[in-house]
Amino acid sequence: MDRVNPKDLRGLKVLVIDDSKTIRRTAETLLSREGCEVFTAVDGFDALSKIADHHPDIIFVDIMMPRLDGYQTCALIKHNKVFKKTPVIMLSSKDGLFDRARGRIVGSEQYLTKPFTKDELINAIHTQLGAPAAATTH
Repeated sequence: MDRVNPKDLRGLKVLVIDDSKTIRRTAETLLSREGCEVFTAVDGFDALSKIADHHPDIIFVDIMMPRLDGYQTCALIKHNKVFKKTPVIMLSSKDGLFDRARGRIVGSEQYLTKPFTKDELINAIHTQLGAPAAATTH
């Protein structure tokens, strides 16, 4: 993912998985304005087909969802040899130590508490894709 310019997220493929339409729309709006190509899914099952179809560069997944929760979804992504290196960032309305630890156990790289800000989303992407905020391009 060396192609990610710290100030330029154009063309970056992002998947947002959340059963809340508001959260999906908010993330999609914020990231689209930054030039990201954003895909959304309502739950883990919906997400699995979209991951296979679109090969996202980074995935945001809500923990509490019906059918297939965020932990199960993350574990399935991380057990797939094609997608196991794709960064997964857990989203939760709870800022609990247990949730963070459980997210790490299933392979998530980071944890954001909802509601999140545009800066938190962008910083999470930079952190996971190795693009330091202060880096300069040549």
